[in-house]
Amino acid sequence: MSVSIKPFCRKERVAKNQTTIVQLRVTINRRSRYVSTGIRVPIAEWDFEKQEPLATSGHIKCEIFDKINSYQKRIKQLEAFDIEVTLDDLLDDEKSTSSQTLSEFTNGVIEQLRRQGKLSSAARYKVVLTQLQRLRMANVRFEDISLKYIIDYEEALLQLGNKPNSIATKIALLKALYNKAMNKRVFVCKNNPFLRYNISRHKEKPRKRAILKEDVLKLMEAPLPSTNTPYTELARDLFLFSYFSAGINFKDIAMLKGSDIVAGRIYYRRQKTGKEMNCTLLPQAQSIINKYGQGRSESDYLFPILDRTKHQTVVQIATRLNKVLRKVNRELKLWGENLGLPTKLTTYVARHTYATVLKRSGVNIALISESLGHSDLSTTQIYLDSFENSQIAEAMKNLL
Repeated sequence: MSVSIKPFCRKERVAKNQTTIVQLRVTINRRSRYVSTGIRVPIAEWDFEKQEPLATSGHIKCEIFDKINSYQKRIKQLEAFDIEVTLDDLLDDEKSTSSQTLSEFTNGVIEQLRRQGKLSSAARYKVVLTQLQRLRMANVRFEDISLKYIIDYEEALLQLGNKPNSIATKIALLKALYNKAMNKRVFVCKNNPFLRYNISRHKEKPRKRAILKEDVLKLMEAPLPSTNTPYTELARDLFLFSYFSAGINFKDIAMLKGSDIVAGRIYYRRQKTGKEMNCTLLPQAQSIINKYGQGRSESDYLFPILDRTKHQTVVQIATRLNKVLRKVNRELKLWGENLGLPTKLTTYVARHTYATVLKRSGVNIALISESLGHSDLSTTQIYLDSFENSQIAEAMKNLL
């Protein structure tokens, strides 16, 4: 890497009092940019050919040296942390980042997520920001976030009655903000406090989020309650469609169109990962499609969740999906209570149930992982029970 910082004055930019501003011409790998030093020098004391102060102007030389030296220190600092030195890092970010607080940066992240239609993620960061603001811990610079700061936040969350998993999630979001700011060169990380903080110690073993195959049959055969809403039957159908369609999640179901059904298979792209997916269209799933999708064109959505004439922008779609998902999950909760199920029903329980039923049937976890669209087996394992007590009891019979 080649870096050059030299003073420069322009003859054509002379003020009425016969002075001019000293600039620095900063060149990195043959790319140059000019930045003002704020130093004003009489033109009579500047050598325009050599672009330096006259020998008699010692005080000006010292001021220019101090300016150049501050940039050279910045360069060494960036190099020490293996950060590539660019003109943006050296010149633009230096001013904008030194005063940017956690609160200001987080607001920017929230707005960006909202523009992208990622309303759930934006809401999670908003919760953390609001809590930090109430605790008067939001107006802190990233350079000042220390291990003590993280521990203080943890203790404050405990006093507020937050559960271990909630604490782990909120500190993980704080860590994510810290890493985002570091990656965007908002600050130079000298000592990452999160490397010494163990978030996992807060995490509890996740509760089972799957129901039995027999419970799925109960849900299928149960009569509609007399007090049903327009979402009651839709909620049950979406749960069953997910279960019979390889655990497809709610957002992907909502985005399905008639053109996605080809030769007895469902083809779709996962909204979360962008991965291309497909699965067999079972008779039970086809029956549900027929209920909602008959007479609709290939460009129409299969289910009455989105309307292509009303929900067109990313934000409109995301807002509609969040609204419907809340209503569907509320209805599923009531279905579960009415059937006496021990697990609170949500659309995600259908996905977990699909994976768990396959596992209990002896299907290889790698195949289950592939059908769910997971990138690694560890994610799939979260969906599955480790070993059920009945299986362990059966295995223990072989001890003697």
